[in-house]
Amino acid sequence: MPSSIAKKNKFLLRLKSTSGQQKIIIGLMCFVPLLLLIVFTYFPFGEMMGFSFFKMKYVGTREFVGLKNYKDLFTRSDIFNALKLSLYYMAGSLVQIALALILANYLSQKTRFENFFKGIIFFPYLINGIAIGFIFKFFFTHGFVLDTVLGWLGFPLDKLPYWLKTQGLNNVCLVGTSIWRYLGQNMVLFIGAMMSVDPTMYEAAEIDGANSAQKFFHITLPSIKTILTLNVILSITGSLSAFEPPYVITKGANGTGTYFIIMDRIAHVSQKVGLASAMAVFLLMLIFIATILQKVFFKYAFRKSGTED
Repeated sequence: MPSSIAKKNKFLLRLKSTSGQQKIIIGLMCFVPLLLLIVFTYFPFGEMMGFSFFKMKYVGTREFVGLKNYKDLFTRSDIFNALKLSLYYMAGSLVQIALALILANYLSQKTRFENFFKGIIFFPYLINGIAIGFIFKFFFTHGFVLDTVLGWLGFPLDKLPYWLKTQGLNNVCLVGTSIWRYLGQNMVLFIGAMMSVDPTMYEAAEIDGANSAQKFFHITLPSIKTILTLNVILSITGSLSAFEPPYVITKGANGTGTYFIIMDRIAHVSQKVGLASAMAVFLLMLIFIATILQKVFFKYAFRKSGTED
């Protein structure tokens, strides 16, 4: 009995000590975020996975249908076309990464008005996505801003296409909007990574007679591979979940309905909650697979480059 009391007193003394209080505070600070993450992220996701096996609305009875909702993902033309449309945004994300690398490589060096150009390019990322949608809705509308500018340059207005109604061309315009918005974010991340590269490596390369392209591909790119991989992952996953620009500018009309827009219609207009849940789970699987493939690709690419060096 005395030994148990002694152990209890020793335990209380440890709790009252500075290290004990630090551990309590750290435990609480870890517990609260984890609790919020479980309650508001993991638990709803688990519920959504359960919904994907039912034919159901928000209110009413549920009917278990097994994998039928997942089969419908590949048989419904609207869902399949939305997945194909993601290829437009993926191609745009690659263009966006390439432009961001070029601009970052130039602006990371000492150039005139570099801070001004950084601010100009990064500013669109600070604008709300809904506001950007309204800006480009009027910009691309037939007879408005873009047509007026092209008219000043001598293009006949009656020969100009309908930028938001012509199939294919409208998606190119929407992808251009996304590139304009997120280019600055990628560029700033690249600049931060490039500024941390050891300058003595460039000096040694110059002594060996390396040109700008060789320094970029053999020093800069391998040194910023972590940020490059991160930017590619963010861009590709963002292209799979594009929503704001096409929703605000075209409402998904004329073949511009992305995967998120179709999922929104199925969930909130058609009230097919089970099918929409299956779409969300499938999208998560696609993003997960794309992330793994990108990491494997970059690991192989940079390992091969390092072997050649």
